[in-house]
Amino acid sequence: MFKRGLFLAVLAGALTGAVLLYITRPQPLPDDALAGLVADAARGETVFWAAGCASCHAAADAKGDEKLILAGGQRFVSPYGTFVAPNISNDAITGIGAWRALDLANAMLRGVSPGGSHYYPVFPYASYARASLQDIVDLRAFLATLPADATPNQPHEVGFPFNIRLGLGLWKLLYLRDGWVVTGDLTPDEERGRYLVEALGHCGECHTPRGALGGPDLSRWLAGGPVPAGTGRFPNITPAALDWSEGDIAEYLSSGFTPEYDSAGGHMALVVENTARLSPEDRQAIAAYLKQVAPVP
Repeated sequence: MFKRGLFLAVLAGALTGAVLLYITRPQPLPDDALAGLVADAARGETVFWAAGCASCHAAADAKGDEKLILAGGQRFVSPYGTFVAPNISNDAITGIGAWRALDLANAMLRGVSPGGSHYYPVFPYASYARASLQDIVDLRAFLATLPADATPNQPHEVGFPFNIRLGLGLWKLLYLRDGWVVTGDLTPDEERGRYLVEALGHCGECHTPRGALGGPDLSRWLAGGPVPAGTGRFPNITPAALDWSEGDIAEYLSSGFTPEYDSAGGHMALVVENTARLSPEDRQAIAAYLKQVAPVP
């Protein structure tokens, strides 16, 4: 009786493990997901700046055209370890020069590498999952116009158990969603702003607090939270705390100056460098969207 019970327990454990491995496996897009889409590198440049690619993947001290050399190397400290931005330049060996548009789409929308493994969500695919396939195709075309750089990638400094990437499938099961956070009857301008904030701009990655497993608390969307490195806080940018006018917000995203004549600092200064390259209409759309976010004290 004991042996039979032990056998059944082992069998049940094995079946449970097999099911868990199956439902948390990397799930790339279908091979024909991009069929019929025609790339436009000019539109891809807008996607590039809206998505903030250079802010993480260029050198930390890069200026001007150096922002377009996406050799990686920036370090991001978190409670789970230190993550190092990879080379996403046009180099075919150390960068993504050999990637297809579908490879980029799998990375940005599903968090899956060309080799079929999970990416860590420090790469903000939980936000990019809301992006359109057309924008990903256009972005890939623009990235192909940028310089190649052979700087080797550096490994992340992540200890046990977070170095076991299989567990990231469970994280995705819990937190990876492609639906909008702010819903309801929005104007076309507000919908464009929602797309820029919730998808490409991935503003919630910093401005939304996270739970113990690092997943965003969407009930406190954009309400601010601690900086992962352990010092300081990202501000609450819901209407409960951000009382600027739409014009003030749009101006800040253009010049970096607040209504009080203070200026953006830290990583936000890099964000403003990106939003300043967007059209005035896009900056206005972001401002209009932020006024529709639920106020969170």
